[in-house]
Amino acid sequence: MNAVPLAARFGYLGAMQLVQDFDPGGFTIVAHDVGMVQVNGERLASSCVVAPDRLIRDWSPRTVDELTAEHLVQLVELEPEMVLLGVGARLRFPDRALLRPMEQRGIGVEVMDTPAACRTYNLLMGDGRRVVAALLID
Repeated sequence: MNAVPLAARFGYLGAMQLVQDFDPGGFTIVAHDVGMVQVNGERLASSCVVAPDRLIRDWSPRTVDELTAEHLVQLVELEPEMVLLGVGARLRFPDRALLRPMEQRGIGVEVMDTPAACRTYNLLMGDGRRVVAALLID
């Protein structure tokens, strides 16, 4: 018996694409490792803030304990709908009072380890969401 591909038997030219091809452009996190994230083609070894249209290199806090209200004002100025705070390899939460002003403005805040923040940022950005990843790298 001569095997004929199913697509040829039914006149299809090829497989059906089930996922929309979406290129969000802008800044995408393409890799992360201990002490490093790569945004587009640039390796960053210090804390940074990544938004779809902006990259802040050398963001000054390196740990949760170093976060201040001034650092969070920088995030609010980017007008996000959500902030993903990547706190390093180990999950640690900042003082809740520090995050309250963002929440009062209707900005969602999620605290997670940095690898999870990187993955979540790419997913949300790919969906066209106005998301900011604030990544602490010690």
